[in-house]
Amino acid sequence: MILNCIAVDDEPLALGLICSFIEQTPFLKLAGSFSSGIKALEALHNQHIDLIFLDIQMPDLTGIQLARTLENKPGNVKPRVIFTTAFNNYAIEGYKVDALDYLLKPYDYEEFLKAANKAKTYAELLTVKQPAADNEEYIFLKVEYQLVRVAIKDIVYIEGLKDYAKIHLANETKPLLSLITLKSLEDKLPTRLFMRVHRSFIISLDKIDAVTKNTVQIGGINITIGEQYKDAMKQFLSNWL
Repeated sequence: MILNCIAVDDEPLALGLICSFIEQTPFLKLAGSFSSGIKALEALHNQHIDLIFLDIQMPDLTGIQLARTLENKPGNVKPRVIFTTAFNNYAIEGYKVDALDYLLKPYDYEEFLKAANKAKTYAELLTVKQPAADNEEYIFLKVEYQLVRVAIKDIVYIEGLKDYAKIHLANETKPLLSLITLKSLEDKLPTRLFMRVHRSFIISLDKIDAVTKNTVQIGGINITIGEQYKDAMKQFLSNWL
């Protein structure tokens, strides 16, 4: 697998270094190098780019701002970002824009290669043919800076928190926090096994402990059933009554 890359940095020496690292890495192909974020946008619009090595502090368009423009690209089409910066106070911002990794200048080829391998592993996982939705045994979720395989059968319920989802698992006291919307996660889960019962909750149907008119008890908590989801719950229960 070859990943098409671009490098973006307003410092000529830093840009030259990242380009040389890309060119000596067998699974990376340098598709362009740019001294500003605005110039990079044209390449992102006209070419298929898998990976961006992106400086953060640039005068016209910062790396964070450029990364945010990628959020509108659908699904797995959007390129992944590895930030390169001389400042160590951008980790939280990088996480918010779903950056794959964070290289702190000055970095050497070994550090670069470690980050590049993360991108390669991520791309390989996406190309693995997944079984049909109702037969899936697991899903991959972005947790911090890695992809975590989560067994479908272990999911008890999922709580939505704006752009994040908190996945509560059987036999795990601490939930997984993933950068994914509840709607996107709902689309990934087999519909015969999971149901949205509230704008903030998805539950595993085979983990239900009890149901009342307005609530469902699961995983030791009571979740309110939203008005728009009550008919679906009634239909599900009618199969057992």
